[in-house]
Amino acid sequence: MSGSSLRAVGWARSLPLDSDVKTARDWTREHLRKLEWTAAAPQTVDAVLLAVSELVTNAHVHARSSAQLVMTWDERCLHIAVHDASAELPTPRPPSTERTGGRGMFLVDALADDWEARPCLDGKTVTACFRPPGAARVGS
Repeated sequence: MSGSSLRAVGWARSLPLDSDVKTARDWTREHLRKLEWTAAAPQTVDAVLLAVSELVTNAHVHARSSAQLVMTWDERCLHIAVHDASAELPTPRPPSTERTGGRGMFLVDALADDWEARPCLDGKTVTACFRPPGAARVGS
């Protein structure tokens, strides 16, 4: 690091199993507005909102669990992390005419600059990273 201190801001929200995904999107959109992304990076905002929808839906439907949504902006990447109670790690599956669902992680993979899933003692956390247009890439 170049001697400058890293600044970060973050928010967290618990989404019980009976909450709807719109609540997660609205909450996320409000915080993106505070970061001034809605005006400066509208396509990235759309990608973030779709990824939040998919990750929270996965927690509720596949893990049958409440979701903990955490957003962190570290001036390089907006990290969207969703924790649920299932230890099963997600994998992107290509679209299929045989299934009506199963495209969530495929979409997250296509929308995010990077993503990862990590097991935890009480489930897993899936984190997607989004960089606004023009943001410097780590390592470039």
